[in-house]
Amino acid sequence: MNYDLTEIPEGYDRSRDHGSEFIDLWMRALDLHLKGLDVSRILDLGCGTGRFSEALALFFRAEVVGIDPSLKMLERAREKQHRVQYQSGSAEAISLPSRSVDMIFISMSFHHFVDRPLAARECRRVLRDRGVVCVRTGTREQIESYAYVPFFPSTPSKLVELLPDHAELCEPFEAAGFRLSASEVIVQTIAPSWTAYADKLSAGGDSVLATLSHEEFESGLAALRRHGAEAPNQSVVEPIDLLVFR
Repeated sequence: MNYDLTEIPEGYDRSRDHGSEFIDLWMRALDLHLKGLDVSRILDLGCGTGRFSEALALFFRAEVVGIDPSLKMLERAREKQHRVQYQSGSAEAISLPSRSVDMIFISMSFHHFVDRPLAARECRRVLRDRGVVCVRTGTREQIESYAYVPFFPSTPSKLVELLPDHAELCEPFEAAGFRLSASEVIVQTIAPSWTAYADKLSAGGDSVLATLSHEEFESGLAALRRHGAEAPNQSVVEPIDLLVFR
């Protein structure tokens, strides 16, 4: 999907801002896999609006380069953050020298890569010895557990078409010379209530929901809000995969 041809960048942060505890959860999860590694430069590949970029720079006290093909996303990233160097580019042609980063963070963007084997080879090229690639992603294995799926009937088939399974995730990296060193599922809280979750989705920051008809989208939001009225104090969680390659 070409985000610059959509309105998704305008609502992305409102839809995906899950608070400081959410960011802390992911920074701690990454840190567990980086013990003993001197991380001085990080590539946030597919950085979008930079929602993790600043946190990576602060938590790891590292220089961070954010690369994304969407000019609209990068414009919003630059508006709110100053510690990170943002560049236009793609995973298939990373605009960095060989062996120039210690860690590559890929968050919810792997499924958008046009040529996954080439992207994996580019990761191998720019990564220094002993460096790691951390892939935060949705997978087919988790589709039934994603929070909005029960409320939008056509989304399961769309997610099956869009998201990789574990084998498809590992194959291009292993072919490029990486080995999978860790794989886990992180359960993250994405809203304090179902009503708040419906409000987030209404911002239009989800690429799958953006493909729905107006009727299905509004019907799903209404169903979410009815569910929220029945369970007003229930927080919304979802499982997201984290794979680490070395």
